[in-house]
Amino acid sequence: MYRIIADLHTHTLVSNHAFNTITEMARAAKEMGHCAIAVTDHGPAMPDSPHPWYFYNLRRLPDVLEGIPVLKGAEANVTDLEGTLDLPSDFLAGLDWVIASIHSDCLPGTLTVEQATNLWLKVAENPVVDMIGHSEQAKHVYDYERVARAFAEHHKVVELNGNSWAVRPEGAGNMKALALACKKAGCPIALNTDAHSIYQMQAGVGHLVRLLEEIDFPEELVVNASPSRLLEELKQHSKPVAERIGGSL
Repeated sequence: MYRIIADLHTHTLVSNHAFNTITEMARAAKEMGHCAIAVTDHGPAMPDSPHPWYFYNLRRLPDVLEGIPVLKGAEANVTDLEGTLDLPSDFLAGLDWVIASIHSDCLPGTLTVEQATNLWLKVAENPVVDMIGHSEQAKHVYDYERVARAFAEHHKVVELNGNSWAVRPEGAGNMKALALACKKAGCPIALNTDAHSIYQMQAGVGHLVRLLEEIDFPEELVVNASPSRLLEELKQHSKPVAERIGGSL
């Protein structure tokens, strides 16, 4: 049985289509028994995202809020076929956790498999990216095995996104193929809610856990399955926060 001890993809009301404050999200995660949470609001290319100053000020908050370590991060938007992100690399390098995701508002249309594959191969080489967000989307199908090998080589975490069944159902069936590719490549993954409210976070990722059980996915590749594994992942990504919160995990 897989135990999920941290949610590494959540949003607060500074992304205007979400509903809770960072304090409320941290408190709810603590009450759920989580050991950590990452707050990763949308980058500025999204229509209702916070101003870039928000991410600068976010870094000034304490590492522990409401009794739980809070990774201060961003969900950066991929904006073109070159894998360009909507926040500068030097800016993202100062955050605790950086997700790279495709959203239709920022990269509209349907990509060919070749286009999507080349895009993610370029993102894989970006040193400031820690995790790949909801990449199973039907409009952006890529060569999962080839790219999973690149993600593993560059030590990117591949997300299985619990919210995809609700907002991207047409691509949710690709999740199994993506997970199998990660298993074959030895690529680390994370199971996250992509919660836009405390209620969504509390609903959990049981459906994703069942998927992993179905394919006998190695637990040691799930980075948010234990505090020690999460801490090691942060160290692998050279995150200074790892030293600051090590005792709190």
